[in-house]
Amino acid sequence: MNGQDPQFEIAAETSLPQFICAGKPPRERLIACLRRPAVKEGEERPGIIWLGGFKSDMRSQKATALDTWAAEKGRAFLRFDYSGHGASEGRFEDATIGDWLEESLAIFRSAPAGPRILVGSSMGGWLALLIARALQAAGEEKRLAGLVLIAPAVDFTERLIWARLSPEAQAEIEAKGFWMRPSPYAPEPYPITRKLIEEGRNHLLFESVIRTHCPVHILQGLKDEDVPPSHTMTLVEHLAGDEVVFSAIKDGDHRLSRPEDIARLITAIEGIA
Repeated sequence: MNGQDPQFEIAAETSLPQFICAGKPPRERLIACLRRPAVKEGEERPGIIWLGGFKSDMRSQKATALDTWAAEKGRAFLRFDYSGHGASEGRFEDATIGDWLEESLAIFRSAPAGPRILVGSSMGGWLALLIARALQAAGEEKRLAGLVLIAPAVDFTERLIWARLSPEAQAEIEAKGFWMRPSPYAPEPYPITRKLIEEGRNHLLFESVIRTHCPVHILQGLKDEDVPPSHTMTLVEHLAGDEVVFSAIKDGDHRLSRPEDIARLITAIEGIA
């Protein structure tokens, strides 16, 4: 497979995705992304990288709204699709948290030099924290200016999926290798695979203290049934060594995609840098 040079720059974001290559043979895959470079007067401010949620894509409502804001403010903005999502290669049922982390790191490292703000929604919040851990291990923690996390689904494969499944559903995953999960956001169910659950255990964060070495702002809807507020408060407790702002939205659901929610998200980003 031939990926494009990840260091390319374009004058303005195009509606057609460009691609970088992530992974190693025989599992390399092309990951679709949309890039908006900073304009001259915005170059001193950190660029933003969007990390979407499970079964979401880079053209989602929040990602598109952030791109519009970035264009108005001259801020660099980068969004992409995980493998098995949107315009990227791969099948959803073949992918794991480790795959999506590998792709997220490839996208992060494809950005020009300078600090970045990671904005992670749901599963993207977990991946943002895993990126922070990987950068710290590589001595690159200064590349993060901050994290903005929307209903962060930390360890969700274990705590929010596996632990909530009925014994019958768990047995079906063990026996067949997958279970079709109904979705409140789509008419068709989608597969939860044994591989997703088992590989996810390699990336659990709640087993120890979590450090990001940068400011963290968390937005949480108190009516969120997918990632309950109690789950997010567990994350806050694990971030004891970092500067954390927790914003509770009393009437907010999991998506937090209303105009007022988008405004809160933008305020959180601007509050970091």
